[in-house]
Amino acid sequence: QVQLVESGGGLVQAGGSLRLSCAASGRTFSSYAMGWFRQTPGKEREFVAAIGWSGGSTYYLDSVKGRFTISRDNAKNTVYLQMNSLKPEDTAVYYCAAGLVPTRVAGTYDYWGQGTQVTVSS
Repeated sequence: QVQLVESGGGLVQAGGSLRLSCAASGRTFSSYAMGWFRQTPGKEREFVAAIGWSGGSTYYLDSVKGRFTISRDNAKNTVYLQMNSLKPEDTAVYYCAAGLVPTRVAGTYDYWGQGTQVTVSS
């Protein structure tokens, strides 16, 4: 069992930056791939980024490539999402998730956090 808690969301102006953190409980964090997804009202959860268990493989939604960076610190049981050059269309609730492989498909992840709101004003 893995419990995930996101933090770091907030209100930021367009062009600004935020860093999201996702703290995981349990000793097996380093064996899980981690993903970040986001969701706005009335829409399906959207893949944002994923990282393999070692941190050596990363994957991104095309629209965030070059602006967002996913990373992890297995010693701290934490995964991060550094978000730069934020745009109003990045506004959403952001969720972290843990699974066996770093896929773009929400259904392949086994554990989810409660989400953190990111709001980007224009």
